[in-house]
Amino acid sequence: MALARSARTAAMIDVDDVRHFVVAGHAAPWEGAEGLKQQQLRIENACALARRFLRAGVEVVLADLVTPTTAPLYRRGLPDLRMVRLQLPLDEARRRARLRPVSLTDREFDELHEVEASSKFDVEAVLDAARLTFTEQIRAVSALWVPPT
Repeated sequence: MALARSARTAAMIDVDDVRHFVVAGHAAPWEGAEGLKQQQLRIENACALARRFLRAGVEVVLADLVTPTTAPLYRRGLPDLRMVRLQLPLDEARRRARLRPVSLTDREFDELHEVEASSKFDVEAVLDAARLTFTEQIRAVSALWVPPT
């Protein structure tokens, strides 16, 4: 949010919020074919929303836990996307997750963190968020920011 607020005009899309649009029949990505279908739909909707903002001259920050499966979906939906990976040790990730309304069990959270931590996919930058202050994280990502032309 702070990164978006540091821009002249910007929108913040937390893809977790888009996930919660499905209020009946929600399925997590690890819950079979329906979960994977909803994950793809969530990413497509987040990208479509981002494209609408960008066409209107509004910069966009997208936040999501990206995996080797979802990274190509984002690249296809937003070809000019600059992806920055924030890495955290499990304990710090848990601490930060407790500051948000999280609807995952501890086991699900741990498994997602392990998948993210061990995943390999192309990103524009990797930041060790545990070693940077919040302000330093904002500065590092801002340095990579390329506003729409």
